[in-house]
Amino acid sequence: MHERLTDKTLAGFAEELSARKPVPGGGGAAAYVGALGVALGSMAGSFALGKASLEQFQDDVRADLEAAERVRGSLIELVDGDAAAYLELSQAYKMDRADASRADVIERATKGAAKVPFAMMREICSAIDLIEDLENKVSHMLLSDIGCGAILCRSALEAASLSVFVNTESLGDRGFAQSLEADCADMLDDYVPRAEAITRRVADRIRRH
Repeated sequence: MHERLTDKTLAGFAEELSARKPVPGGGGAAAYVGALGVALGSMAGSFALGKASLEQFQDDVRADLEAAERVRGSLIELVDGDAAAYLELSQAYKMDRADASRADVIERATKGAAKVPFAMMREICSAIDLIEDLENKVSHMLLSDIGCGAILCRSALEAASLSVFVNTESLGDRGFAQSLEADCADMLDDYVPRAEAITRRVADRIRRH
């Protein structure tokens, strides 16, 4: 790649995503959507700063915003990280089949391709934690953004998990694969319902207001 995907415009990234190219794909899109989700939480939190009616939450919100900035930056980096891991894997498959090291190179590259979306999942779980914490510490006028952030993060988490599973299924190291899959399942079981609950609570509060 001569140009980082994250240096493209929004329209440019969408065009790359729609093109007949292997990258960016679902993994990169998942990381980007997760970054957008946590960014919405940050926006809502930023407007809470300095608001007299939310004075008691100021320190908590500042801490959440600092953490959210780190999460967002990490997810943005993982957009390109996912593309790099896929390209490494594709190069491994292009090796001469007579090369005795080909299988080991493919195995290592496949593990790398699985680890990147797994890292996305961990960051997205952190994003959901932050959005959940901000839910009751922001202006009512920005609750819809909190709900939208939760929706995006939930979708990103599920999307990233598919990029893990599509790689672990072909691994020869079944112990590694099963361990990673189990950790993914735990995150999905815990955080998908939590993100959905945020969305339901937000919707209920908005509709009752």
